[in-house]
Amino acid sequence: MQTFEFTRPSDLTSAATAAASANTAQQGADIRFIAGGTTLVDLMKLNVEQPHTLIDLNRLPLGTVETLPDGGLKIGAMVRNSDLAHHASVLSDYPVLSQALLSGASAQLRNKATTSGNLLQRTRCMYFRDNTMPCNKREPGSGCGAINGVNRMMAILGTSEHCIASNPSDMNVALTALEATIHIQNGQAVRSVPINEFYVLPGDNPQRETVLEPGDLITHVTLPAPVTGNKSVYLKLRDRASYEFALASAAVIIKIENNRLSYARVALGGVGTKPWRSKEAEQVLAGATLSENTFRAAAEAALQGARAQSQNGFKIELAKRCLTHALKLATQTA
Repeated sequence: MQTFEFTRPSDLTSAATAAASANTAQQGADIRFIAGGTTLVDLMKLNVEQPHTLIDLNRLPLGTVETLPDGGLKIGAMVRNSDLAHHASVLSDYPVLSQALLSGASAQLRNKATTSGNLLQRTRCMYFRDNTMPCNKREPGSGCGAINGVNRMMAILGTSEHCIASNPSDMNVALTALEATIHIQNGQAVRSVPINEFYVLPGDNPQRETVLEPGDLITHVTLPAPVTGNKSVYLKLRDRASYEFALASAAVIIKIENNRLSYARVALGGVGTKPWRSKEAEQVLAGATLSENTFRAAAEAALQGARAQSQNGFKIELAKRCLTHALKLATQTA
């Protein structure tokens, strides 16, 4: 682990000012906000992350969940995963989010991990985490070791010739299906970004994973009011039932009227370079009658653009079956 400067602001303004000051003083050198530290500290120990400045957010008043006037939900950046998963409003109105949170990590990690930290969770690719290996995400231009190496866990959607690393999050798959909005502050400037625009594809620049700029601080996430009468499911398929990352997962939110799907939102995990919203599947489901053929057609549409590597071709069929079964489970709860 490299040496770094450490600051612990007591309010949001101080945190934003500290980030802006560090960015100016170091001419764009790495700044990291630290919350639970469940990913960042690990990567610092591996010298994958080498920030010059750490800004501790644990004293900031960003740890509440509030119902908004329009019926939506405001989730503070520092809300712990365990607290969010068991919050009454999440359990009643956004159960897919609770299911996703509880399927990820261990109870101990969920007690420390935060909403903002989970949004910024880094890939588990072994080449990214080992700085003796080539990785364009960690060291642009060094190559992607996974393409011709160990790639069983890697992505099949949104990949490029420079990176095939998969996004490991469960929470963010559910947030994508829920059409969450990420709220960001930098100095005195604030902006809001829909989650589907928050993550970027690797393309030629796999080192960039989100639209965040140096000094940007996530303050909270908002969810729109739940669709009346909707049913939702998060289904995660993995090598073992205990603490493990997804081979494929699906978050589905549907509403059924007169034996037809009047509303459908679909997101996939474990198979994309980012939490993967499938509008192709949603288009197949829109207005369709309930049947296994409909669900399978939606799954086929969702994986139409998949590109397999030498060891992860099984993920294509696995993801199709995962989505098909998640839709069946959602209709059974209706």
